[in-house]
Amino acid sequence: MRLIKILLTLCCYSLNVNAQQATITILDSSHKASLRGLSVVDDNVLWVSGSSGSVARSMDGGKTFEWITVPGYEKRDFRDIEAFDANTAIIMGIAEPAVILKTKDGGKSWYKVFEDSTKGMFLDAMSFDREKGAVVGDPINHHAFIAVSEDGGEHWTPIPADTLQEGEAFFASSGTNNTLFFYTGEQHAKPFFAFASGGTASNFYFFGPAAHTADKRKLPIIQGKESTGANSLDYNKKNGFVVVGGDFANDKDTTLNCVLSHDMGTTWIHPHTPPHGYRSCVIYITNNQLITCGTSGVDISNDGGMNWQLVSNQSFHVVQKAKKGNAVFLAGSRGKIARLSGY
Repeated sequence: MRLIKILLTLCCYSLNVNAQQATITILDSSHKASLRGLSVVDDNVLWVSGSSGSVARSMDGGKTFEWITVPGYEKRDFRDIEAFDANTAIIMGIAEPAVILKTKDGGKSWYKVFEDSTKGMFLDAMSFDREKGAVVGDPINHHAFIAVSEDGGEHWTPIPADTLQEGEAFFASSGTNNTLFFYTGEQHAKPFFAFASGGTASNFYFFGPAAHTADKRKLPIIQGKESTGANSLDYNKKNGFVVVGGDFANDKDTTLNCVLSHDMGTTWIHPHTPPHGYRSCVIYITNNQLITCGTSGVDISNDGGMNWQLVSNQSFHVVQKAKKGNAVFLAGSRGKIARLSGY
């Protein structure tokens, strides 16, 4: 028994050492925009987007940034961005009206690929895998808004969506409350699509490739108020789904702020050691390593999300890893952009 305790202690010590070696370096904080959109193409190319019509692009791994204000959208809040390469990206303007714009020339010019001026329309997050994409918005007449694209965001088609409970909606906190992915990897396979809600009710919705309606599961995460519930989710073939959130009005509270599923969302478990407060974004870095961030800090897990170690008290809204590469970047309020190293 004593030997088992020693081994467990050494294992936990190893996890903590790995997490504590991680460092976060601020790369840019020259602009006042609140940044919630982040997309990392490779170790050199990354794009960010945010309030006041702001978009920035780096071609050298964050050493320098080219900032632009999208003409005609100076007062818009672009809370999500999807970059396909150094020149092609899509940005999502949340409301008044809801719009999605695309550039193919590195941000020099933008054209509209989606617009909806329906009263109450509010887009929350986009997700893409290859050319296929999906966008989720707050409920209209109690129905979630979902639209899909088959051609890299050039065209969008609304699809029937579930009825949400009174007070149930989605958080536009990091552009990551939904994920679209190909489980089989086959060239012509249809994608899986999952998203999570928050507010007075917090649920997990999952579309299989052949499904016409979503499978709905109640999340065992804090909920019941407008400020509570799921904010972000990610998926990995080895460890499954991870969902984070909490109460953004009480951002140091760790109560039921993270849940995990190893069976495609059928059942959920809680970590042994949860993230250290409200978290607005979570991503897999490797099969077993994850990072999550929020207004009260940044945590890393080295064991598939079962135990989380606080590595920084700095506030960030969003974190993303390079699609082709290993670089990890974060972004947040007051134009803050950072890079994670030593993880």
